[in-house]
Amino acid sequence: MTDLLRPHVLGASPARVEGAAKVTGTALYAGDQRVTDPAYLHLVQAEVARGRVTSVDAEAALALDGVLAVLTPDNAPRLASTDDAELAVLQSHDVDFRGQVVAAVVARTPEIARQAGALVDVRIDEAPHDVHLGADRDDLYAPEEVNAGAETDTSQGDVDAAMAEAPFTVDHTYTTAWYNNNPMEPHTTTALWSDGDLVLHDSTQGVHPTRDTAAEVLGLDPERVRVVSPHVGGGFGSKGTAHVNVIITALAAKAVPGTPVKLALTRQQMFSLVGYRTPTIQRVRLGCDEGGWLRAVAVDVVEQTSRIKEYAEQTAVPSRMMYAAPHRSTTHRLAALDVPVPSWMRAPGECPGMFALESAVDELAIACGVDPVEFRVRNEPEVEPESGKPFSSRNLVACLREGARRFGWDDRDPAPRSRRESDWLVGTGVASSTYPVNKMPGSAATVRRTVDGRFRVEIGAADIGTGTWTSLAQVAADALGVEFADVELRIGDTDLPKATVAGGSSGITSWGSTVVAAAREFRAKFGDDPDEGDELTATMPEDDASDEYAKHAFGAQFAEVRVHVDTGEVRVSRLLGVFAVGRVVNPRLARSQLVGGMTMGLSMALHERSVLDERFGHVVNHDFAEYHIAANADVPRVEALWIDEHDPHVNPMGTKGIGEIGIVGTAAAIANAAHHATGVRVRDLPLTLDHFLS
Repeated sequence: MTDLLRPHVLGASPARVEGAAKVTGTALYAGDQRVTDPAYLHLVQAEVARGRVTSVDAEAALALDGVLAVLTPDNAPRLASTDDAELAVLQSHDVDFRGQVVAAVVARTPEIARQAGALVDVRIDEAPHDVHLGADRDDLYAPEEVNAGAETDTSQGDVDAAMAEAPFTVDHTYTTAWYNNNPMEPHTTTALWSDGDLVLHDSTQGVHPTRDTAAEVLGLDPERVRVVSPHVGGGFGSKGTAHVNVIITALAAKAVPGTPVKLALTRQQMFSLVGYRTPTIQRVRLGCDEGGWLRAVAVDVVEQTSRIKEYAEQTAVPSRMMYAAPHRSTTHRLAALDVPVPSWMRAPGECPGMFALESAVDELAIACGVDPVEFRVRNEPEVEPESGKPFSSRNLVACLREGARRFGWDDRDPAPRSRRESDWLVGTGVASSTYPVNKMPGSAATVRRTVDGRFRVEIGAADIGTGTWTSLAQVAADALGVEFADVELRIGDTDLPKATVAGGSSGITSWGSTVVAAAREFRAKFGDDPDEGDELTATMPEDDASDEYAKHAFGAQFAEVRVHVDTGEVRVSRLLGVFAVGRVVNPRLARSQLVGGMTMGLSMALHERSVLDERFGHVVNHDFAEYHIAANADVPRVEALWIDEHDPHVNPMGTKGIGEIGIVGTAAAIANAAHHATGVRVRDLPLTLDHFLS
């Protein structure tokens, strides 16, 4: 074994370790766990947006054969902590949003539980509610910080004066919709109590964070809670934090001692119980001189949070570091409403924020007569504008240049409506992407030499469909100096060493750094020929360079859009993304993640919007029949590739994370292409056909 990197391990594309189990149906998800004689849970939800439960009549439900229990605010077990109001299920009679859980039925089959749920008579004294988001509200407030601990507001220079002096300016408002996470596997939990210990099989992006939350809320020592999650059918952030399904299933299992209880949320229930991306209203002001150099960048964001629990999306944060300008300003303001609690959704902040910024940049480039690719190149910062730190690496220009070359950008006529093919107006657009390099402290890993001469690597990481089972084993093999086949990886269980959540594109960066540290210490202690049973556990080391560099991934998105001249129908005929994401561990898995992110961005651009009926305070298109997401026919050609990038500062592997950057910038590139095709500038997503019909 040597300290040299093994290119046939990192950078290779072995098939997914768990692939065969998934395609043959033997991979066990949270609802598939083999438990003895389980019962099933169905949730009864409030049908008003605000009020107070005055009575719950469960007599008819309890009379149904097979019903074991009905939990209500009057009889549900008390929780040890109700500090997190989202998780304080059935602890009070207050109704704070439509869809809130007001009762729960435990029965022998899911069908009986659902039938009994319909028989529970819940009476609610309805109160006036407020679910309207508007930038003109007089009760908007500034949170203490926004997501990921970023500053709420920032300011440098004098934006107003710079805008007044700039010969070319943009001052427009852009909006993004309310988006709901819809992973194919709904949020699912199986709970079983035994002698005061709790086992949770949960569809989660982090077994240890879920354990810690459940233990605190239920008043248990964390060591008495075990969370198991070997496979997750998608998460996109919605499974990155524990939601009410975890707590109510544990309470239901406590109500029927000795009986495991299973809960799988319905698709409709997921629209109110597991978070969503807040809608945003963004005023963007940009000013540049005659040469196309930015002088001012200002982004003011208004978004919503729940009245019972604050969540502030960091929407303006990416504008703080994208382009060089001496005068800069960003603000975030929240409206606290009677709505469900918003939460993480793929690339929170960067995704909606870059739609507005990159749309405005396109508008300003056109206004000053500079090609949109060249405009972005021209305004490259030498250091991170807000902090003044050098970038660990920044290859956005290389992505733009390579993308333009591959896309055929130089053949583009910049005039709108300059290309028509039969009844279709055809246009092309570009946008930049960025996402921070996140590394979360707190993980540990164990390396052990096994009886067959192989190595077992254990860490409580999660695979939410991204390929962790495979890519993390590649990292371990590289660090140990052995072949990929010689590593047995174990993840997804709190009985394994503690690991951070799979979120913020931080998984391989955080867990990989930990595994590399454990492997290096193992080799240093036991040498090149360890004995059977030799074992070592190590934690992720501190990053001495963490405060010295600004660490970000970058990308360039190119889109070709067709708009029908008579119907206004919008089609995306081609997407190309070129990314600078550090070292790519597994190209097969990386391409899958990037294409998936770009497809999700396309879906955001053309289809997705949760429609709120303000009269009743709920999302009315709360199923796959009416909440439209991209299908195969919408995605004829999506290409994702990356440039070679060596960054020694980010972590021992040189990785940057790829799960989220693919979605960032995609919607803006599509909107910019639609403008080039039609001459119509759409600043409100999605790009529905009515925007293009005059």
